[in-house]
Amino acid sequence: MKSIKFLATTLFVLAIGLPALPAQADDPKARAIMEKVDARDDGDRQTADMQMILIDKNGNQRKRSIRSSSKDMGADTYRLMFFLEPADVRDTGFLTYDYDDPDRDDDQWLYLPALRKTKRIASSDKSGSFMGSDLTYADMTSRNLDDFDFTLKKEMEVKGDPVWLIESIPRNKKVIKETGYTKSLLFVRQDNYFVIRGIHWVKNGGYLKYLDTRTLEQIDGVWVGTEMHITKKKGKKMVHKTEIYWRNVRFNMDLADDLFTIRRLEKGL
Repeated sequence: MKSIKFLATTLFVLAIGLPALPAQADDPKARAIMEKVDARDDGDRQTADMQMILIDKNGNQRKRSIRSSSKDMGADTYRLMFFLEPADVRDTGFLTYDYDDPDRDDDQWLYLPALRKTKRIASSDKSGSFMGSDLTYADMTSRNLDDFDFTLKKEMEVKGDPVWLIESIPRNKKVIKETGYTKSLLFVRQDNYFVIRGIHWVKNGGYLKYLDTRTLEQIDGVWVGTEMHITKKKGKKMVHKTEIYWRNVRFNMDLADDLFTIRRLEKGL
């Protein structure tokens, strides 16, 4: 696969005092590291329960429960998610076809049961919020390595673990428009090539988005971030926050191919 897996790409860091380095188009060492990040085993035929907690600037919370399934279809990955709670979003479904081919746009569909309507997510809409969270639709699919230039900024430690700090810059305006980010910093653990932290510069609104993997577990030999916090800030003020908790994560489940279809999306659980 030639993509960066978002939900394994996580983090939180504000002022880190990076030294000024001369600009360069692409750093071979940084790209080699990111290729190993991409090649890291992320499992197959996965099912999991997900809790999403949305927190506004006043501390008010909204909780959402989701059931997720994913399966590798050759080099591609298909994912189906259904919202279970609360009642106002129950049976809302989200289907993603994450293609390995860098020249093919990923397909995404959102089913809205109140309208009995399935909406295809256009590329121009993928930088928008996913169901009111601090994730975007673009965050729900992989990133193509060839869309970015990487620079190794320095080596450091995070929570006692050696990491590489890598800067990621989109190569063109199309990538910026689709992802919504103008630059990212990624903190890659050196022992397992898991991106445990990240900072994204958001194109619209002047925000910074911090992603932090609070809990990292090895399940059936696969490293999984089971608690992640995504915090959007403007200056020092928190604008919004999303906490994600993964439970009952299982791999190598018996998942039929026809589970990952629009017909199944509209049928619900």
